[in-house]
Amino acid sequence: MPDLEKRSVTKGGLAVTTMGLGGTGLGNMYRATDPKVAHETVHAAFENGLRYFDTAPVYGFGLAETRLGEAIRTLPRSEIVISSKVGYDLVPIPQSEVRPVLWDEAPPFRADFDYSRDAVLRSIEGSLKRLGTDYIDMLAIHDPDEAIHFARGEDPYARSRFKEAMDGAYPALDELRSQGVIKAIGVGINQWQMLSDFVEAGQFDYFLLAGRYTLLEQEPLATLLPACERKGTKLVIGGPYNSGILATGAVNGATFNTRNAPAEVLDKVAKLAAVCDNYKVPLAAAALQFPLAHKLVVSVIPGARSAEELEQNLSYLHWPIPAALWSDLRAQGLIDPAAPLPAGG
Repeated sequence: MPDLEKRSVTKGGLAVTTMGLGGTGLGNMYRATDPKVAHETVHAAFENGLRYFDTAPVYGFGLAETRLGEAIRTLPRSEIVISSKVGYDLVPIPQSEVRPVLWDEAPPFRADFDYSRDAVLRSIEGSLKRLGTDYIDMLAIHDPDEAIHFARGEDPYARSRFKEAMDGAYPALDELRSQGVIKAIGVGINQWQMLSDFVEAGQFDYFLLAGRYTLLEQEPLATLLPACERKGTKLVIGGPYNSGILATGAVNGATFNTRNAPAEVLDKVAKLAAVCDNYKVPLAAAALQFPLAHKLVVSVIPGARSAEELEQNLSYLHWPIPAALWSDLRAQGLIDPAAPLPAGG
């Protein structure tokens, strides 16, 4: 398998591999991951050339960071880039109050939103302990919209912590960056609209945008991405499969934005898949490769729950895709005409 390309996040030389490992699976998202399997997944990522690992305190209420830390203990830390996040305060609760919703078999905590300076510094200290490292390369303000998953036509500003994030978290992170304690600061969120405000309000190195610049949707092209280019802000693409449907296809129970996919999404995915099938290319391969054609995108970070899933993702990343497939998708109006297309392989 070819070596993974690295792309620069900062002018100071911080670079990440074009595929990273998203950390939600390590945190038992939806279902528990065996600790041994989690460890093997991280090591398989490293052995296959991935040098970028994304995590967050809220993923499994500390579990994802702890497992990543345990796994990298025998790996060369200087070769690895870790991104984590701030904005959730983990508060211990009695076991009797645990209500598993997103994180299965998680430690007894609840996550409160807190973007104050004190909470940010406390959060970083906790992350360093769980990761077992003395520095974190990249830190993002996490879910300043309170992680709302809104449908088309709903208000992306229905819950906003923008002011708190810019008044508290941003100055704290900016100060740590200026001191060289962290190399890059960003925002991690599931929507692009609020990022259009963040990009103007501060100097961010990167945005971790989950699910909004994918083979299925390219709305940020018109406004957000030109603003990012002007400000020198790069993009990490989380959720490149749009939380499942671009990996499974338009099957019964396919998920989009963590919910059952609506009819119009199923219809579009079926059309995307038909073009891919015509060229004998897995839909998931097109989904992983498409975002990387944009010059601002430095990495895609699909989650993986096992070494096998990780290796499958890598095979999709390197799958040869003819230029004609991309041309057909554009000709059929299935991707934005302004979207950069990958070179044919």
